[in-house]
Amino acid sequence: MTNILKFFLIFFYLLIGIWFKLSAQSSYTKISNYQVYYGWAHNFPQDYMILRKFDEMGITYFMLVNPQTLETRVDEASVYQVKPMSFIDARKFFENSPYLKALKKAEKQSKNIQDAGIETGLPNESGINLTEDLCPSHRPLDKVVFTDIIKQFQLVEKPVPVALSVSGLWMNKHQADLQWLKQLQNEHEIYITWINHSYNHRVSSKLPLKENFLLEPGTNITSEVLETEKDMLKNGLLPSIFFRFPGLISDQQLVYTITGFGLIPIGSDAWLAKGQQPHGGSIVLIHGNGNEPLGVKDFISLLKVESKAIKKKQWILYDLRESVDEEFK
Repeated sequence: MTNILKFFLIFFYLLIGIWFKLSAQSSYTKISNYQVYYGWAHNFPQDYMILRKFDEMGITYFMLVNPQTLETRVDEASVYQVKPMSFIDARKFFENSPYLKALKKAEKQSKNIQDAGIETGLPNESGINLTEDLCPSHRPLDKVVFTDIIKQFQLVEKPVPVALSVSGLWMNKHQADLQWLKQLQNEHEIYITWINHSYNHRVSSKLPLKENFLLEPGTNITSEVLETEKDMLKNGLLPSIFFRFPGLISDQQLVYTITGFGLIPIGSDAWLAKGQQPHGGSIVLIHGNGNEPLGVKDFISLLKVESKAIKKKQWILYDLRESVDEEFK
């Protein structure tokens, strides 16, 4: 190998390393004044809807959503032309966007106590939307799910999209597992859509469903939502506009409370551990927190069954954000 070639290889890897670093989500470790804040923000040529506002080291930041693509971002407020709005006015302003249409669909599917919100993707999709819940747990992360999807899809999809519903308590007690997931994302092995799954994820074996999970009397919903978002940001995770109810349990009032935060509730039509079989476009649910080995086993079996179709690109994993967005374009 010539010295010139060595030089270009070193230069290339340095550029790749810088790109990985720049592409990683920033951590905000000194957040103050974190609040729900709605409005219109413009940075040519794109309009955004503002969802949150906070301060970090004397700088004001917005968390925004692109209403056309459902992509979120955190950025300095000073780089935008801004018009504060009430949530009602912001909904009217962006009412024809895929984001608002998805929000309205979730509200229409709010009466069921189980599995409210958007529970399936496009029915003509040749694959599934994988969602994995990380509820509080004493057990380690089921890493096999990630190593298997990377192995199966390495020649077909890279990075492989996966949506992770993360609770605040899981984040705080599983820092090593969280860093491992972030490393996979930074290395572009997987692309993670981070879903808010509440902070405490309380559950009782004695209470009826109508008083269980987030419906438990005395639950502070604002804290459950916003504290989880703050911990995501502190850990270098980018919150999405999705929310998953613990246990998939809610009532109509709770659904509207969550959409009032600008979040879209995501259900599932294929909770594998409960024997629900996926079809094209399914939003598949498994738990990767060590508490549901049956669901993990069923998903690994599903990958084996579809292995030939995967190699032919006839069965893929979809980006949940893109699937929901595509339905309303």
